[in-house]
Amino acid sequence: MSYHANARGYYGRFGGAYIPEMLYPNVEELRQNYLQIMQEESFQKEFNDLLSDYVGRPTPLYFAERFSKQYNTKIYLKREDLCHTGAHKVNNTIGQILMAKKLGKNRIIAETGAGQHGVATATVCALMGIECVVYMGAVDIERQAPNVARMKMLGAKVVPAMSGSKTLKDATNEAIRDWINNPTDTHYIIGSVVGPHPYPDMVARFQSVISKEVEIQLQEKEGRDHPDYVVACVGGGSNAAGIYYQYLDRPEVGIIAVEAAGKGVKSGHSAATSALGREGIIHGSKTLLMQTDDGQITEPYSISAGLDYPGVGPMHAHLFDSGRGEFISITDRQAMQAGLMLSQLEGIIPAIETSHALAIFEDRKFKPDDVIVINLSGRGDKDLNTYIDYFKL
Repeated sequence: MSYHANARGYYGRFGGAYIPEMLYPNVEELRQNYLQIMQEESFQKEFNDLLSDYVGRPTPLYFAERFSKQYNTKIYLKREDLCHTGAHKVNNTIGQILMAKKLGKNRIIAETGAGQHGVATATVCALMGIECVVYMGAVDIERQAPNVARMKMLGAKVVPAMSGSKTLKDATNEAIRDWINNPTDTHYIIGSVVGPHPYPDMVARFQSVISKEVEIQLQEKEGRDHPDYVVACVGGGSNAAGIYYQYLDRPEVGIIAVEAAGKGVKSGHSAATSALGREGIIHGSKTLLMQTDDGQITEPYSISAGLDYPGVGPMHAHLFDSGRGEFISITDRQAMQAGLMLSQLEGIIPAIETSHALAIFEDRKFKPDDVIVINLSGRGDKDLNTYIDYFKL
């Protein structure tokens, strides 16, 4: 069994393209061209040059010695927080802005939750001189104010989503509506491995640079190209897809996905899709989705804006459904404590999203010689106000 997408965009029984008729031309144009464009030598050269000279890749693979001693195992951190713009999101936006140019688009729209994808999109639009509109939930605009200011400084228009819970799900709805109304000149840069085919596969391919670098870096540091486990937080799941990608079909590597339990899986304030979700369709793909008995989407909750999403990408739904991935739910309290611990043991303030992945070691035990790679997907600068409020700093 392969854990990559098939030609129709399915991961097992999840994936596909469930879209309204008015959106079909946009998605079909992309589906028919994305693999061919990505394989062009000129595209690969420009993509790799920008990743190197603009984004700052390769990012370091850092052995966290004091954090490792704390849990008596070997923990490496893939430092995506050191990418330009502060998170892994820019790997994908660099790729998609080049894809948009190849398709002749002169307007970009995007959705964002924590603001990292919005900043990454606004950045590449400024770089290329292309109009940029970012949809963001009104609640997230308030709790991620520094990233909103960054997007505006970069020339993007930030449009608040006022419906529903006023978070990422609602921002995505608004972006899709915009795309339907602007089918010819606009490309929608989706920031995670969600949405209709080919987005989950395309975004995962752009983010696969993360695990490709890990293979090379671990060979230098450990004399082998694979860890025993790769670990990442999962909301939609883009950073996880990137760190898993090269290891999806290698059973010797354990895959651990960490979701936001919020105030507790059964508290009614959670975003733990693997525990609470069932098969459904959201934003154009079949996946695991938190919903009521009659199919209405359940409002998610997490202290982390980037994990505040009621579903997961179809790749992750398949990893859970097949048993290939081990899914762990972490509460707000556990994540915040883990973020504080990494700050004080390693001098690295992580994004709260990543803090969920760092929190697994209190309960999930590993052997002393296990090699574990955690994708440190973003910086905690954007979450400083949340850290200040939580710890009364």
